[in-house]
Amino acid sequence: MTAQRKRVVFTFEAPDANNVFLAGSFNNWSTNADPMKKNSEGVWTKAKILQKGVHEYKFIVDNKWILDPSCQNTSTNADGTVNSVITI
Repeated sequence: MTAQRKRVVFTFEAPDANNVFLAGSFNNWSTNADPMKKNSEGVWTKAKILQKGVHEYKFIVDNKWILDPSCQNTSTNADGTVNSVITI
């Protein structure tokens, strides 16, 4: 039996940010459903359990949409902007 879901930890380094949220296809691009927590080094993290498949996402850093700098995979969306892509 293969796992249909996997725990993924998203990280984003932004020591000067006031708030960071994770938005993506897995939460209907909600701007506030997945707040991230900042550690003492200024790295924000959020763990998610994701279904097997392809998921697009971005970080919202102080109300600005930002690609994941540690993710090389991207996809252009219907609006003509680019999203980070993770495959589970």
